[in-house]
Amino acid sequence: MGTWGTGPFDSDLAADFVDELKGLSPEQIIDVLERTLQHVADSVKPVDSGDGVEAVAAAALVAAQVSGSGIVIDPDDGPREPLPQLPVSLRELARRALTRVTEDGSEPTQGWVDNNDAIAWRQEMQSILDALGPRD
Repeated sequence: MGTWGTGPFDSDLAADFVDELKGLSPEQIIDVLERTLQHVADSVKPVDSGDGVEAVAAAALVAAQVSGSGIVIDPDDGPREPLPQLPVSLRELARRALTRVTEDGSEPTQGWVDNNDAIAWRQEMQSILDALGPRD
């Protein structure tokens, strides 16, 4: 798996996840995002890299729809077609999943060769968490 940055779409796995949304109906897109986030939010084991990358991408897509969030998805990184309006209920689920991804012991927190990249990644994750709003 190639990773070239600290953003939510800066890896081959994240790009594959976004590509998976292509051609899906609005209901199917919502279902994929919900299942991805739910899987990580409900996991009792430490989050592995693959699940974590997908949950981060899904959370960023949800956060980008929050009015005034400041999360902007680069058209080169995100889905080619606009996403449907996502249910507000996905925000708390995205928050829970992202919290699990950033917990000590999860693989996404440990895979950084450069400490500055690790810090930048954590800042990116915090920006997405902030954009999702306060806990319900």
